[in-house]
Amino acid sequence: MPGAQSFTSATAAMAHNQSMGMVFQIAGSSSKVLIDAHRLAILGQDEDPSIAMAGQVGSQVKMRVGNSWLIASVRAMTLDQASKGIVADIDFLGEGDEERLTGRIYHFRRGVTRYPTPGTDIFPVSSADMQQIYAADDRPHVQIGTVYPTSDTRAALYVDSMLGKHFALLGSTGTGKSTSAALILHRICDLSPQGHIVMIDPHGEYGAAFAGNGAVYDVSNLALPYWLMNFEEHCEVFVTSQGADRTVDSDILAKCLLAARSKNRLAESIGRLTVDSPVPYLLSDLTTILQNEMGKLDKGTNSLPYMRLKTKIDEIKADPRYSFMFSGMLVADTMQQFIAKIFRLPANGKPISIIDVSAMPSDITSTVVSVLSRLVFDYAIWARDEPQRPILLVCEEAHRYIPNNTTGSGQAVRKILERIAKEGRKYGVSLGLITQRPSDLAEGVLSQCGTIISMRLNNDRDQAFVKAAMPEGARGFLDSIPALRNREAIICGEGVAVPIRVALDNLEEHRRPASSDPSFTELWRQSGSENDILERTITRWRSQGR
Repeated sequence: MPGAQSFTSATAAMAHNQSMGMVFQIAGSSSKVLIDAHRLAILGQDEDPSIAMAGQVGSQVKMRVGNSWLIASVRAMTLDQASKGIVADIDFLGEGDEERLTGRIYHFRRGVTRYPTPGTDIFPVSSADMQQIYAADDRPHVQIGTVYPTSDTRAALYVDSMLGKHFALLGSTGTGKSTSAALILHRICDLSPQGHIVMIDPHGEYGAAFAGNGAVYDVSNLALPYWLMNFEEHCEVFVTSQGADRTVDSDILAKCLLAARSKNRLAESIGRLTVDSPVPYLLSDLTTILQNEMGKLDKGTNSLPYMRLKTKIDEIKADPRYSFMFSGMLVADTMQQFIAKIFRLPANGKPISIIDVSAMPSDITSTVVSVLSRLVFDYAIWARDEPQRPILLVCEEAHRYIPNNTTGSGQAVRKILERIAKEGRKYGVSLGLITQRPSDLAEGVLSQCGTIISMRLNNDRDQAFVKAAMPEGARGFLDSIPALRNREAIICGEGVAVPIRVALDNLEEHRRPASSDPSFTELWRQSGSENDILERTITRWRSQGR
């Protein structure tokens, strides 16, 4: 019956406009409200999921101050024995104007101009209100999911704000982190098909996901010229000694490397050639110079440092696993072609390059990541007077490359990524960090990320680390990090209007990374052709090729 239906909606509207409690303590960003337990039980039966959630931890409530609605998030609840009411801690999110006739919220913005006074009534926030609160304004944005607990309010990420101040995607293994990263990057690529994104992929997961709109580079086609390394990276690869010997070896390498670089005709046109200048040189020239220097030694000097360096260089030249970087074919001046290829200049509708480092020898992976990251940063610095082409560098398994320990190998990559985190914004370089162990990241790097996308974190240390890095107003959301479901995330910071909990969209099958967990029970029922499997595997294993 239509009459009954309109009566029901009128009753619902009345229920939504009835007070569910009042403010009784104001203390800046965090305040306390008293909620009527009976009203809360009635609202819990409402058809609107936002109203049904009202007053619970992680939900929003609103209160009227002058001509504005203030929105606050409920962080914690306790039962007040004296009044039998519920006392809740709230964090203010922002405010919106009130429409005179309907009382609806519009023009919502972050921050609070006027605080309510104790005794102010509080009301539930409906799905219609949520749509106004989370409605994307006219800034460029991508939609990545649905705001919890609504069924149709879309969650928007503001791309310029998110990339302008770096972002981090965090989550324990198995929470859907790789798929979420692919989802966000696909949406950005769809929005900006002429963009420039470089992604370091340590497990070879993302090549399948970006086959249609990206270029995939691995040991077979990366062709990274060794002479692009700076002196520190040369030391990481060629210097094997420790302690005082390392200093001696490094000094000898610096002298011989400069001599090898200066043999190139390019060096004649460069007034001030340094050991870091990306000028091609021959590895054979470097070993010849080392041999000659060793021959010049007077009786009091040791030839061991020269032998150590020469042996290591010869070893790397002869090892086929390193041929993607130290091949004799890579001596030509291909710097322009290499940078154009890796940075997608021009993009030609494929804005993302996936650098698959999974098949590279583990002892050189950090150096490869260091060279690529430094090229991104150095290019941005030296191209300041040119038309700008901002670059996004996405680093999967970031805790490997920016560890919180300042000793040991792999310090070159740590230094450059820390520098990009601190200074990249000024030069148009954005950093995206993806990790399951935020507590293992170098201190300060996470706090440089303006947008934090946190999926479920099971480890207490990781949760504490993320809470310390997140802005004050998001504390109510942070407490629900251990309770998030798979493919759910809490997003706060520059990339969103206000902190939100999002159920992320499902990606199409062909756009997903190859990171799904194996089904043991299903695969352990299968049998047959084990001999062929072993034969092919051992052949690849021995030839060190995929």
